[in-house]
Amino acid sequence: MNTSAYRGVRPLLAGADRLETWLHIAFVVLTITSTWRYLDGHGLSDRGPWVLGGALLLVGVYASYRLLPAPVWCGVLVVVWIGLTALAPSFSWCAVPLAFVALRVLPYAVAYVVVAAMVVTVVVSWSAMSDTVDPTVIAGPIAIAVLAVGAYRALDVQATERQRLLDELHEAQGELAEAQHRAGVVAERARLSREIHDSVAQGLSSINLLLQAADQDWEARPAAAREHVSQAAITARDGLDEVRRVVRDLAPAELSAGGDLPAAVQRVTDEATRDRGRASVRVHGEPAVLPDPVGTALLRTTRGALANVVEHADASHVVVSLTYQPDSVTLDVRDDGRGFDPTASSPAGQPARGRGLAGIRARVEELGGSLAVESAPGDGTALAVSIPLNAPTQGRMS
Repeated sequence: MNTSAYRGVRPLLAGADRLETWLHIAFVVLTITSTWRYLDGHGLSDRGPWVLGGALLLVGVYASYRLLPAPVWCGVLVVVWIGLTALAPSFSWCAVPLAFVALRVLPYAVAYVVVAAMVVTVVVSWSAMSDTVDPTVIAGPIAIAVLAVGAYRALDVQATERQRLLDELHEAQGELAEAQHRAGVVAERARLSREIHDSVAQGLSSINLLLQAADQDWEARPAAAREHVSQAAITARDGLDEVRRVVRDLAPAELSAGGDLPAAVQRVTDEATRDRGRASVRVHGEPAVLPDPVGTALLRTTRGALANVVEHADASHVVVSLTYQPDSVTLDVRDDGRGFDPTASSPAGQPARGRGLAGIRARVEELGGSLAVESAPGDGTALAVSIPLNAPTQGRMS
């Protein structure tokens, strides 16, 4: 049935798609039955030709539902039916499928008026055949119409509410997906911030210190100056490789080059503390193959902690300890430098000293680990990181 004329206005039974087939069948069967009943009782004499012609016209109008706009088609159909029912009250039975047609294709306010007109037609037609007033002829059609329209109106309200809830659910799902996307973006930016701090920033800091040392030794100790410059070039190349690997979200160069974690920690320690005091690396327990995120986190924690020692601690000795346990691995970095108060904030008007400890803590906590820092002014600093093995979060790259 063509409902294009009322597009955007929800009919009462707009969602009952299978009802259309049953309406077709019921209407045709009742029209044929009503025509047969009249002709069987009255033949073709008197009103017979008009009834037969009206029945054919009624079926023809009904069959043209795809050719006319729904309201026009329904109006013509009801007018033809009213005229036919005035000639032969037997066609009153066709009011049942016609009422459903009106409920299906018309907005409910208009459908109420049409159904009411049809009820009046049925009551008048059946009452005209009797010399007395039959209350059931009046009350019956009215009661059936009220119950039918009320029931389907209630169904329509429920369907509308269900659709509203579905729309709200889809909207909430869209908002949730957007919130998850924003959270993912924030998390990724935080991860990249840590990666850049512990790779690019630390590498540039080391290059800066090496070039400063080369400048100081340029005339007095040219050989040492050349060594500093050479080491700065090596650090720059390693930093470039590290940046490329960070972009590809791979492990640090030291680990992906085939070396184990203790050897990588030793190399990082040697590079960070060259010509800046004594440094030693100690390994306790039986070294084991660690998940890539754990090894990456420990190596970058080592680099970040040693960069803090070189830049801030003014230490003469630093010890890096790597301890393997059955269910966890621990990294300790201890120095005998000037120390600091971990609970104190930066002095007013002075910027904080980078975000190394915050980045280390965030990385370790993502893997289910913990960070502890012990320090006091004049007493050096001890940093301890413990990461459990086989934690659920270790599938992610830190």
